[in-house]
Amino acid sequence: MAEQFQVGWREWLALPELGLDRIKAKIDTGARTSCLHAFEVTPFKKNGEQWVEFWIHPHQNDTETTLRCEAKVKDSRVVTDSGGHRERRFVIESMLEIADHRWPIEITLTNRDSMKFRMLLGRTAMNGRIIVDPAASFLTGQ
Repeated sequence: MAEQFQVGWREWLALPELGLDRIKAKIDTGARTSCLHAFEVTPFKKNGEQWVEFWIHPHQNDTETTLRCEAKVKDSRVVTDSGGHRERRFVIESMLEIADHRWPIEITLTNRDSMKFRMLLGRTAMNGRIIVDPAASFLTGQ
């Protein structure tokens, strides 16, 4: 089992396989699954496997900066958001980096333009690894 470490309710993390070396995420123990802001999500075939191309606005409050990403589709699931709305989302897997720690996590893709954070780190990704201090922010550095 991995060594547990402490984080605040918001942290900087990276998804290097997607080309994201820094993204501010809300550490959300109320969310089961992690999600990443994505728009213009387009499925395609690559070597006979299902992939998705998508674009993201990696910086909070900045809709001008965009980053093109692509990832292999792991699944497609119906997710219920905090408002009770159900949405079918693509699920991808990517390596998460936070502080000096790395592990693969599942991420759903959804448009979060109207939300403050471009990414939520859900409890499935944290399980057995992260302890959250809800009174703290950026315990792993800025």
